Amino acid sequence: MGSEVDLDLDRLTTWLGERPVAVTRYPGGQSNPTYRVDLPTCSYVLRRKPFGVLLPSAHAIEREYRLIAALHPTGYPVPRPVGLCEDAAVIGAPFYLMERVAGRTIWNGAMPDLSPDARRAHYEAMVDALAALHAIDPVAVGLGDYGKPGNYFERQVARWTRQYRASQTDDLADVERLIEWLPRTVPTQDRVAIVHGDYRIDNLIFAEDGAQVAAVLDWELSTLGDPLADFTYLLMNWMTPADGRSGIAGLSGGDSGIPTMDAVVARYCTATGRDGVPGLDWYFAYNLFRLTGIVQGIKQRVRDGNASSAQAARMAERVPELAAAAWRFAEQVGA
Repeated sequence: MGSEVDLDLDRLTTWLGERPVAVTRYPGGQSNPTYRVDLPTCSYVLRRKPFGVLLPSAHAIEREYRLIAALHPTGYPVPRPVGLCEDAAVIGAPFYLMERVAGRTIWNGAMPDLSPDARRAHYEAMVDALAALHAIDPVAVGLGDYGKPGNYFERQVARWTRQYRASQTDDLADVERLIEWLPRTVPTQDRVAIVHGDYRIDNLIFAEDGAQVAAVLDWELSTLGDPLADFTYLLMNWMTPADGRSGIAGLSGGDSGIPTMDAVVARYCTATGRDGVPGLDWYFAYNLFRLTGIVQGIKQRVRDGNASSAQAARMAERVPELAAAAWRFAEQVGA
């Protein structure tokens, strides 16, 4: 955990009604800086918008708070919401507090410290928690207006094209090809669900002593949309090189304990009543294009001097390779 604290503790104390014993900033969190706030009797987590000039629809912590406040009463594993402050004058940016959920964060999808049986159990719990999210009726939990109607992927391609253009720093042929090809080839959407938007292993907290998902974190990109957006984004891990992060290409199956992609597809489809997930290459091209847009935004923040983590500069250099990988998947679908 980092030691840098750039919050006005006196104003935070006034807002909380008691002075924190300690405030420490978590490492990572490329988008919304995140802190542990220890009070005499409990611990909270604070997430705030970055300081500085922001893109219009980015860093929507108010939406994050609304979502966890809607999901928590259902029993879905999210932290308990504590409070939202939209007044930037308090600490310099809008923020919210949620309870700190005890448990384990797994950063490496290979799970080298776990047994094969434990790896399988953790992956199955991750798939099951995603299927459970997609089974929640948005209208029933007060989120019927949480996203726009119409084809989700169509909207998302347009959104990430805008986001890319708003933070564009270079001319990349692969990105231009994707911007032309993706809108013409959008698949039909047949379901609407709450979509997390960044569902991966290090955005989960697992129980201290088991494979259960204790909390799903980082809902900044959540909306209503096609649940296959989340699921195919998760499947990208099986296509991503194993580098100590969520990628597990070449590691699944056999005696590894990590389920194969086919096994994961079968489990998710059984849980959600689907016959299958066809045309995965289109979804992989889209997911990588979207990631290109996200990382391009980080690259712009690095140039502007308000990126929120030390890893941001290294990540920013990945834009060309992400775009190239997206276009390779597009070519496999005939682009």
